[in-house]
Amino acid sequence: MSQLLALVIVVGILFVGDVVATRTKAWVPSMFICATLFLFGYWTFFPTNIVEIAGIPPAVATMLMYLLITNMGTLLSLQELKSQWKTVLIALSGILGIIAILFTIGALLFDFETVVVAIPPLVGGVVSALIMSEAAANAGLISLSVFAIVIYVMQGFAGYPLTSVVLKKEGKNLLEKYRNGQLALKEAEGESAAASESSELKLFRKLPEKYNTDFFKFFRLAIVAYLAFLASELLSPLVSVSPFVLCLLFGVIATTVGFLERQPLQKANGFGFAIMGLMLFIFDGLNQATPSMMMEILYPLVACIVLGVIGMYLFSFIMGKILKVSKEMAFAVSLTALYGFPADYIITNEVIKSLTDDEKEKAVLTSHMLPPMLVGGFVTVTIVSVILAGIFVGFL
Repeated sequence: MSQLLALVIVVGILFVGDVVATRTKAWVPSMFICATLFLFGYWTFFPTNIVEIAGIPPAVATMLMYLLITNMGTLLSLQELKSQWKTVLIALSGILGIIAILFTIGALLFDFETVVVAIPPLVGGVVSALIMSEAAANAGLISLSVFAIVIYVMQGFAGYPLTSVVLKKEGKNLLEKYRNGQLALKEAEGESAAASESSELKLFRKLPEKYNTDFFKFFRLAIVAYLAFLASELLSPLVSVSPFVLCLLFGVIATTVGFLERQPLQKANGFGFAIMGLMLFIFDGLNQATPSMMMEILYPLVACIVLGVIGMYLFSFIMGKILKVSKEMAFAVSLTALYGFPADYIITNEVIKSLTDDEKEKAVLTSHMLPPMLVGGFVTVTIVSVILAGIFVGFL
């Protein structure tokens, strides 16, 4: 198979996944469609290395992962996290619930390695799934390497409908309060502070804008990623810290001191390609998934997702009670761990549109429901899942 034909096929699959997700308003996740098509291809006519043939070998995928995780760190707004501190605690409690249930009940049903591999992808997104998949493969646990990818692909089927149901209940309660004069439009506490923050690069104030080229943005991003890698190497004799975790931390620091702007990959027009490369590399992990292996991991897959959701509900319910947040909103925030952005944004907006046609009521619902959903997804998927994956890799 030629390189360009391989590229057309694999990128075409990603496009089909996007189309289906758009048409179904994200009820059928693009990840599921893409994974199904890749599996069909591997079981029929795909060469097992079709992604590498298309131009994304492991070395390129690793490079993209370093850049993407460092870029994630630049998204962290400490001001917004402070204003949404209740949301942060609820999101963390949901994750704690997943860990607690899987390490107790899950450990009685499966072996230790299965539980370890399941938790980071269940808590987070593409990066944590890839980290655990690679770690399992390096440990010789091939079926668990596939399991990490499949659990990430399938968890949305539990998260999407459950989130929609609880958000509709929350929205109806809020609407009733608003119509009774007990609720008003909520001002976004972090927005004014965030807006007042200068977007300029503090360390490069005197640099003419014409020199802040795409390559300069890539260059600075690569420097920060390299420093994170060096720090991981220096720490390795004392403690094993994943360089990906440090990339996230160093991205935050570099943005705070003014070495990186927010979202440099997007501004350098490289984000779309980086995501494409990483997504293809994820699906490349399915090339060893035989039908018998898929049947073998079906039981732990379903059980882990069910147990994880139960743990989320119990712990978020308790934290919601303590913080005086409704059980519906608390559960919805914890469920963002199963999909993250942009699904949290899409589902919340779809629910709001389904509840009212009045623009003022939509604005009120949006002000109360959207900020915690976005912050919840950011905390779980972007931050905590990567940190957990970095820690759990050491258990394999």
